[in-house]
Amino acid sequence: MDIQVNIKRDNKLKIFMHISTVIGTILLCAFVYYGIKSEIFTSQEKLVEFLNVIGVWGPILFIIIQIIQVVIPIIPGGVSCAVGVLVFGPYMGFVYNYVSIVIGSIIAFLISKKYGLPLIKKMFDKKLIDKYIGWLDKGSKFEKLFTIAILLPVAPDDFLCYLAGITKMTLKKFTIILLICKPATILAYSMGLAFLASFFLK
Repeated sequence: MDIQVNIKRDNKLKIFMHISTVIGTILLCAFVYYGIKSEIFTSQEKLVEFLNVIGVWGPILFIIIQIIQVVIPIIPGGVSCAVGVLVFGPYMGFVYNYVSIVIGSIIAFLISKKYGLPLIKKMFDKKLIDKYIGWLDKGSKFEKLFTIAILLPVAPDDFLCYLAGITKMTLKKFTIILLICKPATILAYSMGLAFLASFFLK
């Protein structure tokens, strides 16, 4: 009976994660669409007006959203990083993205330390888990693989932070790797998107 209850609970959690991902992506796309239609992303004047209306709550709201999307991956990270750059510019967008992603990643790492692999299996797709679970058998090499992955813009960072949490890696080492390696990826995103946006901003 307990096994059946656990299976039902796991299925409900997976369904919730999938639905949350879809809803989060739709809401973010809706915001981007609104930004384009209202010329927020195509006019510096409109963008300044928008930021003036939001005021200090704009960066705070964005940082909170970014932290949530790292801990509970309901929005593709690359998309939310793009929004940060488009709304706040390449420099402050980079700062807000960096701060929020680091905080969210540390929270994810600590959650994984406490709840372990069972939680990861409930949160992430089996194919993704099967692809990287072999890293756990590589012992000390895991830290090297994790460091390289954090440097690569195409790696599933959110998942890997959870995976790192079930290894012997300490919070101190995890944080150092994150602080050193993460800026390169986020900066590449920020500057690349800013370069593309420069063709549309007037």
